[in-house]
Amino acid sequence: MESMSSPESGQDDDLPAVAPQLRALRRQAALTLEAAARAAGLSPAHLSRLETGQRQPSLPMLLSLARIYGTTVSELLGETVADRDAVIRAADMEPTAAGGWTYRQAGAPGRGMQALRLHVPFGSQGDIVRVHPGEEWLYVLTGRLRLRLGDTAHRLAPGDSAHFDSLTPHRIAALDRDGVELLFVHTLLQSPTAALCLGPTPGETP
Repeated sequence: MESMSSPESGQDDDLPAVAPQLRALRRQAALTLEAAARAAGLSPAHLSRLETGQRQPSLPMLLSLARIYGTTVSELLGETVADRDAVIRAADMEPTAAGGWTYRQAGAPGRGMQALRLHVPFGSQGDIVRVHPGEEWLYVLTGRLRLRLGDTAHRLAPGDSAHFDSLTPHRIAALDRDGVELLFVHTLLQSPTAALCLGPTPGETP
């Protein structure tokens, strides 16, 4: 599953820090390029381009690779939180762009679940999520969100939330021109078969 963004989209500044981490953590997990790519649903050539900085990973790719390597998105991005601090200050939530989305880590790394603050832009592709174990919770801060759970579509406004089993196929899309701001929490099950939770998919429209 690839991002709609291209290397010319202005997000290249993050690549040098991400690429070495991707390669180092794959080797630490004792996985060949081919095995890691297969588990992530990527071609070996595409994963190689991510590891050499020729392409930028989208958020769903980062989530998938984090599970496969038994780590977190924070570690993939080279971020650390000293001594697993229980309090995350707003000033420390550095924005990261991935696949046209913007997210901030709202929780400490190395935990059994991951908390994110997300901005989903209008017109970005609604996500298609493969069935995977776990639970997900989201809360709409600003804007309106369309959430599809299985065959049912829901419209969520600021203050609305949803809590669902990740075995239910789900996708989200922003309904407003200014996009939608979310709090998002999901369990991190360290499984090579765990599928993607978020992000745009080519060919889909919100």
